[in-house]
Amino acid sequence: MSYDYFTWRRTPSAAERRADAERRRNTATHRGAALSPVAITGRTIARTFWGKAWCDNLERYRDFAYRLERGRSYVRSGAVIDLQIEAGAIRAKVSGSSLYDVAIEIDAVAPDAWRAIRRDCAGGIASRLDLLAGKLSDAVMSRLCADRIGLFPAPSAIRFTCSCPDYAIMCKHVAASMYGVGARLDHAPELLFALRRASVDDLMTSALSEVPSKRPGSPRVLAASAGGGDLAAMFGIELADAAVQPGARPAPPGKSRSAPKSSAAAAPAAPAPPAPKAKAARSGTKPVAASKRRAKPRPAKSKVSRG
Repeated sequence: MSYDYFTWRRTPSAAERRADAERRRNTATHRGAALSPVAITGRTIARTFWGKAWCDNLERYRDFAYRLERGRSYVRSGAVIDLQIEAGAIRAKVSGSSLYDVAIEIDAVAPDAWRAIRRDCAGGIASRLDLLAGKLSDAVMSRLCADRIGLFPAPSAIRFTCSCPDYAIMCKHVAASMYGVGARLDHAPELLFALRRASVDDLMTSALSEVPSKRPGSPRVLAASAGGGDLAAMFGIELADAAVQPGARPAPPGKSRSAPKSSAAAAPAAPAPPAPKAKAARSGTKPVAASKRRAKPRPAKSKVSRG
């Protein structure tokens, strides 16, 4: 059992707050009220980039440390039975010892600050889907979350009231409502732009207008190297010479440049006539000698001398 330091009343447990919030929500629904409660599973309030960034910005307010802790306990127990976010305003109903109405006003982004955000984020956002999903570079994310000059409000831009008897600067019901905004941004991050009266389309237009685009109809050019003629024939593209002589005229389009031919190589050499094929000898026959057969030498006659 614990007691509230400011009201000296017994602080209800999380289970008791959850039961009271469910009972009041059912009563309001039966009376025809259209409620939008904040439902949190587990202890994690926000899970996406936009929700976490909102809660981190809220926790910069060190003067509200005690109230923020109580606000986290309230929002986890389902005490925020209704949360409405619109341009420059947050409306909430928070269940406590009674049902309290919370009204929070948030200033729009200053025109100079918005222009600076658009300029600094130019070229860093690929698509609207990536923006709302929080798939951004570290530089863009840091710029959007920058203290006092980013998209999230500074303490001086927030004014709030609550119907509870607590006269603190920020009561636990206001803190619970502010944490409820972080949980709501997990599912609808575009509500942050609506709350700060900034246009998602305006930011996307500025981001995409700075992305360099290719000129239509520009020829594709590759640096010429060894075998450049083969590349030109293979891909059907124009090749640029690695080095162009000063004063030389560019070749007309569609014709590739080639080195000048020498006078010696101007006329192609005549092809040599093919060598005559030797006739194959018939199988089974012996080759005939070209010269006549040599006659056998006859023995010389000896002359007999007569005496």
